[in-house]
Amino acid sequence: MKSIKSISVGLFALFTFCSLSEAVYAKQPVETALFAGGCFWCMEPPFEKIDGVLSVTSGYAGGRTKNPTYSEVSYGRTGHLETVEVRYNPEKISYKKLLSVFWKQINPTDAGGQFVDRGHQYTTAIFTFNEVQQKEAEASKKELEDAGIYKKPIVTEIRKASPFYPAEEYHQDYYKKNSIRYHYYRYRSGRDAYLEAIWGEGKKGAIWEQKQATTEPTTTEKRYQKLSDSALRKQLTPLQYDVTQKEGTEPPFKNAYWNNKKQGIYVDIVSGEPLFSSKEKFNSHTGWPSFTRPLEPQYIVEKEDNSLFRSRTEVRSRFANSHLGHLFKDGPPPTGLRYCINSASLRFIPADKLEEEGYPEYMKLFQKKP
Repeated sequence: MKSIKSISVGLFALFTFCSLSEAVYAKQPVETALFAGGCFWCMEPPFEKIDGVLSVTSGYAGGRTKNPTYSEVSYGRTGHLETVEVRYNPEKISYKKLLSVFWKQINPTDAGGQFVDRGHQYTTAIFTFNEVQQKEAEASKKELEDAGIYKKPIVTEIRKASPFYPAEEYHQDYYKKNSIRYHYYRYRSGRDAYLEAIWGEGKKGAIWEQKQATTEPTTTEKRYQKLSDSALRKQLTPLQYDVTQKEGTEPPFKNAYWNNKKQGIYVDIVSGEPLFSSKEKFNSHTGWPSFTRPLEPQYIVEKEDNSLFRSRTEVRSRFANSHLGHLFKDGPPPTGLRYCINSASLRFIPADKLEEEGYPEYMKLFQKKP
């Protein structure tokens, strides 16, 4: 019989292991995506198989009823759609890739439901959490429309995210808990036959997807590329590397731009992505550069940050994925926002140097009106 001491040691080791595992998980950058694709049983498996996806939860979104039940949603009384919440690590899987996976699970031309499941609650939608997701979703939808894969118009809506309510426990991972019934339902629903006709080998969707995979990066993607880690260590100072790559924080009032009053723009120190303008800079009395809005919202990515035992919104750059700072809702009018940014993540380009530095499109911001 084991002694109480040995049991205690074992429990302590287990607790320590769990705590460390949670700590490692907590340090991962996490973003959330919401997709409605008809029966949520069928939408869980494709996303759960992807490296970088941390969790997939079946539930309801887009409606007016708080904490709806499956019965209420099924009868179409709530306005909700069956939805999956996908939490993922953007350093391993991009939102664009998740969109690609989503389109390959549905019939985006069906306005009355999905396959055998009929009714508004089974229609398709992409719920976006920020402007970056909104633009990427719209671009992804347009690419699909332009590809000519479908004979009918794509009717999948792109909507701003509303509260998500997890479904009852028995719906979670239904394909694992009731595999026989799930596979029988999926086969009889017509979903697999339809997807095979669109995305199967040699079909229109597969041919288009293959062409997309070999397409050259866009001019923007080429311009704002992230360097290798070894190159970054050579290019950046130790502080710049720690802040941008390790989510560090520079000291307040002892950094390059907190009190900079010159006219110009601030770009990512790593990639050169244009991020903020002096036109939106204000003195927040915090000791760090602060801005009321980004210069180019599409280059700003917001992430949930649960470090320091509280929830905050981290701000990163889109292409370089540099840690910039945090976003707070205590700024001045008209936005009420405060982008609190590390100087170490930025490079300042004076207004009279914009053309020379390759940013002539922003010169008009600082030209005096006649």
